[in-house]
Amino acid sequence: MKSKEEVVKEMQLVVEQMRLDDIEENPDCEHEFFTCDACGGTKSLAGSVLYGHHRLCNDCVLYAEIGFELGQIKDIHELIDAMEDKRLEADCEFLKAQEKSINN
Repeated sequence: MKSKEEVVKEMQLVVEQMRLDDIEENPDCEHEFFTCDACGGTKSLAGSVLYGHHRLCNDCVLYAEIGFELGQIKDIHELIDAMEDKRLEADCEFLKAQEKSINN
């Protein structure tokens, strides 16, 4: 059985390769953005994955795949629920930036 560190290192390589493969197949995807359903951040399409109806950024795909591999999560909704605070933080940052741009 792999150690937690081995799983993390392996998944980091896999997820980074997914990002690079996406860019190789469609260079524009690196500059196309979406709102990640897990972290709420505005992220590049490169390396993102659609899990059912939820698109996750490359960073969150890493969290998801590590969670699956280690048996810490059973489905993507568990990760999304666990990251609710991160999404709220991203929403607040967006609103602050929007308010600042309106006031300037």
